Amino acid sequence: MNPTTSGPLAGIKVVDLSKILAGPYATMSLADLGADVTKVEHPEGGDPTRSWGPPVAGTDATYYLAINRGKKAVTIDLKSPQGQETVHRMLAEADVLVENFRPGSGLQRIFDYKVLSGRYPHLVILHISAFGDEGPLRDEPGYDMIAQAAGGLMSLTGEPGGAPLKAGFAMGDLGASLFGIIGLLAALLERSRTGLGQYVTTSLYECQLALHVNWATNYFADGKRPGPLGSGHPNLVPYQAYQAQDGYFVIAIGNDALWQKLCAAIGRPDLGADEVLATNNGRLANREALNIQLELALKAKTVVEWCELFSARGIPASPIRSLDEVYAHPHTTALDMLQTVEHPRIGALQQVAFPVNFNGQRPRVRIAPPELGADNSTVLPRYSPLPAATGR
Repeated sequence: MNPTTSGPLAGIKVVDLSKILAGPYATMSLADLGADVTKVEHPEGGDPTRSWGPPVAGTDATYYLAINRGKKAVTIDLKSPQGQETVHRMLAEADVLVENFRPGSGLQRIFDYKVLSGRYPHLVILHISAFGDEGPLRDEPGYDMIAQAAGGLMSLTGEPGGAPLKAGFAMGDLGASLFGIIGLLAALLERSRTGLGQYVTTSLYECQLALHVNWATNYFADGKRPGPLGSGHPNLVPYQAYQAQDGYFVIAIGNDALWQKLCAAIGRPDLGADEVLATNNGRLANREALNIQLELALKAKTVVEWCELFSARGIPASPIRSLDEVYAHPHTTALDMLQTVEHPRIGALQQVAFPVNFNGQRPRVRIAPPELGADNSTVLPRYSPLPAATGR
């Protein structure tokens, strides 16, 4: 299956030597945008996420199926001379190489970026690592949870005084993937002017720091070590989850005018008239006492009743939806965020689509996540070294 590609990256050839999450998510996104992506895996087992189950669908874990659509898949032993020569032949025609070799590893030495850049000056190389190529942690192994712990996210996640928690999403890997895509696309744009590719690097650790945003500037300003606030916000109150009569929902008050609307809506004009609470600074200083008053008032109605009331008055609020509710929601349907693609073993395979539209059109999910070595017979003959001639 290889339908005609379309999209802003049509014609861009990508060789994907990455595995796990950060690299494969980046290359899947490039494929969604129309790039021709070939995923290279070891013949024995392939990408480790193929076995990160259950759940399993067909021959692969659903984890793998979530981040590898749109690609062709070939199996090559990267440590063998023949395998290396095959990859070099692929790189000669490619625009982009994505890899997440551990710094200092054998594979990073085999596919050294200086050698590759000299041999293929047009090539854009994206290297994603756990901690970067410099510094005392460069050789440490890293997965998403390691990045969330080492990069500070877990220190900010959870309830005050409680055990540290990781984020529900893999924000270490996904952050690096998204920043890596930005760097890669910027390098391709520069190449369109200069004709030269370059070596683009990022790491899970660096991207965790980049995502600190206001947490960082808060600390730089006052020098106080921040800690977890549950669902609360370090700079805004009220801006968190509250308990209604039948469950939790969130309220997000981003300015003082919304605060006055909220006080009127919940029947607490006395809070709105309090000069201390009239500004966000005052509400921040009185977070705990104010939240007690809000919680008492908000238990008077159900989540649906509050959300309908607040929506009518322009007050930002939302139920806390589980994934089944998110996928069934008519807004998700209206945005065409769930698409299906035909998989050779599974049949119709549902996928979350690419979250950017172009001229009002969302990129279609075109090709199912490939099984291990699915495209060996169609791809490898083009690049495999020819056998040596034999004399007679």
